[in-house]
Amino acid sequence: MTRTRAEVASAFAADGALAGAIAGYSARDSQLDMALAVFDAIAERGTLVAEAGTGTGKTFAYLVPALLAGGKVLISTGTKALQDQVFGKDLAAVTRALDVPVKLALLKGRQNYVCLHRLQRAEAEGLLPSRQDAGHLRTVARFAATSATGDRAELAELPETAGIWPIVTSTRDNCLGQECPRFDGCFVMKARREALAADVVVVNHHLFLADLALRDDAIRDFLPAADTVILDEAHQLPKIASDFFGRGFSVAQLHELSVDTKATGLAQARDGADWVRLSGALDQAARELRLTLSEAGLAPNVRMALDRLPRRAPLQGRLLAVEQGLDALRGAVKACAGRSVDLDTLAPRLEALRSEVRAWRAAAARVAASGPRPDDAAAGDLCGDADPNALDDADAQQWVRWVAATAHGAQFHATPLAPGEAFARMRAQQTQAWILTSATLTLAGRFDEYLAEVGLPQATTRRWDSPFDFARRGLLYLPQPMPSPLAADFPEQVAAAAWPLIEASGGRAFVLCSTLRAVDRVAQVLQGKIERHGHALPLLVQGTSTRRALIDAFRRAGNAILVGSVSFWEGIDVRGEALSLVIIDKLPFAPPDDPVIEARSRRLKALGRNPFTEYQLPLAVTLLKQGAGRLIRDERDRGVLALMDERVLTKSYGRTVLASLPPFARTRELQEASAFLAAPPVADAAG
Repeated sequence: MTRTRAEVASAFAADGALAGAIAGYSARDSQLDMALAVFDAIAERGTLVAEAGTGTGKTFAYLVPALLAGGKVLISTGTKALQDQVFGKDLAAVTRALDVPVKLALLKGRQNYVCLHRLQRAEAEGLLPSRQDAGHLRTVARFAATSATGDRAELAELPETAGIWPIVTSTRDNCLGQECPRFDGCFVMKARREALAADVVVVNHHLFLADLALRDDAIRDFLPAADTVILDEAHQLPKIASDFFGRGFSVAQLHELSVDTKATGLAQARDGADWVRLSGALDQAARELRLTLSEAGLAPNVRMALDRLPRRAPLQGRLLAVEQGLDALRGAVKACAGRSVDLDTLAPRLEALRSEVRAWRAAAARVAASGPRPDDAAAGDLCGDADPNALDDADAQQWVRWVAATAHGAQFHATPLAPGEAFARMRAQQTQAWILTSATLTLAGRFDEYLAEVGLPQATTRRWDSPFDFARRGLLYLPQPMPSPLAADFPEQVAAAAWPLIEASGGRAFVLCSTLRAVDRVAQVLQGKIERHGHALPLLVQGTSTRRALIDAFRRAGNAILVGSVSFWEGIDVRGEALSLVIIDKLPFAPPDDPVIEARSRRLKALGRNPFTEYQLPLAVTLLKQGAGRLIRDERDRGVLALMDERVLTKSYGRTVLASLPPFARTRELQEASAFLAAPPVADAAG
């Protein structure tokens, strides 16, 4: 292993393998240091939590030692976009540079692959909602006939949100497995076979954690055999873990199951039951359940703990109606057992959903019996630690039940309040090396809060600052004076304060808002100013197009203004002069009345801990660092980060916030910030 460690160091040298094979590569001490730390963790089968500032080159820093150390490697990324980049670009480049003979595989969740059986059934039945869906079906069929992978990402001409996708892809619930008549040619099974035979497999966190939460079996087949597990963009793990270690159901699931049961029953057991009546009864019960939430006081786009609903008396009855609808369909399907593989697959789906609904009905009954929860009560309406669907609440501080509504749908969630404990138990069962890395894991340079979140307090930690010259390349502007973020007209004040900077920069700006409502209000003010001042500055606003389309338009324009909310704070890489100004409206604290935030805060307080400093502040700082990280993406970038929140200077926690940001020069003077934006580029040291 000593020889291989030397090989790792050699690969990163100025005359090493990477420099010789990758255009534009330059040796960086921090990248080499991180690579050696990763190699040591792999050799010791340890756990390394590594923060690598923007520009460190962390992807190469973990790929090189993982490939040279040998063995099976599982890499998980935060997004499918990064997954495709790591597999299609970075991993391909490093394997060529090192000339290592390894088999590579890309593995995504089932819903990313065309299901040949469901595609064939959709073509045969022809029961599609619209003419557009029929056209999309023909497009998918042509694609499936020629594609080697069946990966829907390769079919760029169809929108990601096209209604045909749920019809021609599968889920764990409706997949027939080895009973499927198209099993031999199945794209999902082909991808899994390739993953099992590969030396390096690239997945994303949603698939990784969904499988570890025992919702699927793709990763569980590969994970025990892996020698190294690398989790990139690891700052996302606590949030995603909360989702996937939780339980729940949605009105959309009820509708989808109703549609599937009716279609399958009519096609394959028409005489077995009155499928139209039974599925219609379930659909009607689901719609009435959604209406009951409105009557209970839950507005669209609001999340609320079950025991916070103002009027919840009718909820038990509506849940009972849904449960009875599921029970009736389940009975009909069981009566037709053996007549169709597709029909048999519906039975466990109906049973699982019935179990979820039954648990919610029991929870609603307990809440009704106990009355309203006082503000200092234990966390929400909660259920037992071992099973969130248990009908008692013996360990009420481990889970919170909450509901969320959209215009036409609703979701019912049971979320664990300490997902790190589940993650830690899962990690303890594995013996391989684990590498968790991101550019944003620390709070003022400390890992404590993050390690507590993921349940790995004994992990080895290392951090490397960005090699970029932030003091020369960037300026942090804190305008004065600014109103409180709680002021009714704060979004309008943000837009007014941002406008002089946008003029000085000639556009080329991201305006990052903490809420979707603020996006619309800020954009409206900026549009008015653009028109009044006669500037030809494209204004791109979240919600008017897809995220990818907006970013592409921003890059093409060269002088655009993009106004976006949380989904634009991370995972976006715009290099060069197209982006020279990032404006952040306020510190992105999660709403204190969010049911999960509220319940977790009460739990920490009950344990004698400080929920603000240990939970709410780290969440906000992590997201703030991600937003700030959009500004300087390489050593030639320069620009201004404007933070419109006075609290970083007036509150005691402001010092922690500022210490967590890159070491920009700082000013409160608009003239200085405007002059920085208007100045010619700083000459590189080599120039």
